[in-house]
Amino acid sequence: MTGAMAPSSDPLAIDVGLRADELDAAAALVREAGWNQVAADWRIFMDLGTVYAVRSSDGRLVATGATLPFGNRFAWISMVLVTAAFRRQGLATRLLRRCIDDLLAKNLTPVLDATPAGRSVYQPLGFADVWGFHRWSRGAPVGEPMRADHAIAPITDAVWPALCRYDAQHFGSDRSALLGRLRGRLPAADLYAERAGAIAGFLLGRDGRSAAELGPLIAEDDTTARSLLAVAFGALSGPLYVDLADAKTEVAAFLTAHGFARQRPFTRMVYGRSVSFDDPDRTFAVVGPEFG
Repeated sequence: MTGAMAPSSDPLAIDVGLRADELDAAAALVREAGWNQVAADWRIFMDLGTVYAVRSSDGRLVATGATLPFGNRFAWISMVLVTAAFRRQGLATRLLRRCIDDLLAKNLTPVLDATPAGRSVYQPLGFADVWGFHRWSRGAPVGEPMRADHAIAPITDAVWPALCRYDAQHFGSDRSALLGRLRGRLPAADLYAERAGAIAGFLLGRDGRSAAELGPLIAEDDTTARSLLAVAFGALSGPLYVDLADAKTEVAAFLTAHGFARQRPFTRMVYGRSVSFDDPDRTFAVVGPEFG
């Protein structure tokens, strides 16, 4: 959704829509929280999902929430941000409940990635843990260039449809619109692996406010995942984030050996069920907690 409703007479009402002229204000909320999103990320929610906005009596953006649907099965809830002066007034809870209610009204199951503090809030609302991941960060390359154990190639238009089908099979729904908005933002990370004429894994990346982010990383096995990361690492010199599934211990060791450190944990949570929609065996790294 790109438009916005006229502000309510209630100065702290939840309005639907973020205006293009409010992107700077949204960026200020991100900076205040220490998050990594940039304008291109907000535009994904504006164009493919729904942004909820709370404005003060003078029309200033003071809080947000967002949802992003994937097909007719489930949708992500994220970007719940409240500026410091307006916290402890229940805005975050109201935004979260509005997101949940609107998704349930559309027969979409809410999904989110929670921090430890958020997890304690979401559990009483009906969310259950499905699996965990950690953000790993690297400030600069460490050591010699890495070797890829598989043949890795840049993603092309010719392979793109097959790659999107592969992703849908393992993510649990078609998210080609989201992947298309990520492709090209960090070209050195747009990579895929092929085995016996079929997709065996792929990686995308995107620019961020404080670091580039690598993900999603979907692969058939640890060797393929490491190879995709090795090629990307060899081409990228700045700070990097990888949101790696906790179960992928071999890849975690690989990250540690190449200068990454675990930064903070997240828990993937699904409303009303304890089973994930995605394939945990092949999901190595997520896009990010805001996108799934």
